[in-house]
Amino acid sequence: MSNPILMTEVNGPIAKLTMNRPGKRNAMCQELIEALDAFYFNPPKDVRVVILAGIEGHYCSGLDLSEHVHRSAEENLHHSRYWHGVMEKIQFGGLITVSALFGAVIGGGLELASSTHVRIAEPSTIFQLPEGRRGIFVGGGATARVGRIIGADRMTEMMLTGRKYSADEGLALGLAHYSVGEGEALALAEQLAGKIARNAPMSNYLMVQSIARINDMSQSDGLFTESLAAALSQTTPDAEEGLRAFLEKRAPKFR
Repeated sequence: MSNPILMTEVNGPIAKLTMNRPGKRNAMCQELIEALDAFYFNPPKDVRVVILAGIEGHYCSGLDLSEHVHRSAEENLHHSRYWHGVMEKIQFGGLITVSALFGAVIGGGLELASSTHVRIAEPSTIFQLPEGRRGIFVGGGATARVGRIIGADRMTEMMLTGRKYSADEGLALGLAHYSVGEGEALALAEQLAGKIARNAPMSNYLMVQSIARINDMSQSDGLFTESLAAALSQTTPDAEEGLRAFLEKRAPKFR
């Protein structure tokens, strides 16, 4: 399955998605977000991990304001909620996504990146939320994701001033998990994707589904949920294989 605006390459359990809007810094238009929605709704069989990147030295520069159309308040509400649904699908839909970041990771592009699970930034990376300087407000999930990563106070300042963060600054803040040299993000993404794909499927699923939600809970509710996740994971055939492999001093072979 391939869409010209979202190039798709599948290699066993790993799919590479490349946002393809040449000359637009891969700005997010309706067609691109619908292509992402379609992929995550019905991914190729056996794919477990996705590598997400862009072309021409940019990840995604956010909403394509050149294609902005006037919408009523009601239409804007539904448009924002559609973005929320797609980002939720990326974060919790069952696939693990590794973002290779370079160039613009701006506005909606940062909202997209923050819905992915592993983020690798090259030196050219720029993190920014410029909406507040353009008379608008974020609508793709930044308050719930970027704000959770860097804190509400810092995100407020970031939006008020249009502040840009570099790759290393983003690493320090948690916007990126890795900071690498120029041209190295995709190679590391492939390496990490391979490692993640070799994990037990249920362990991957529980890590993605449980940890972020537990962070939203009270401590007592979170600890109970942790116990449920632990109980479920430890009764799978993969758990038995993992323990056996450890005792036999070999790499496990999960399903």
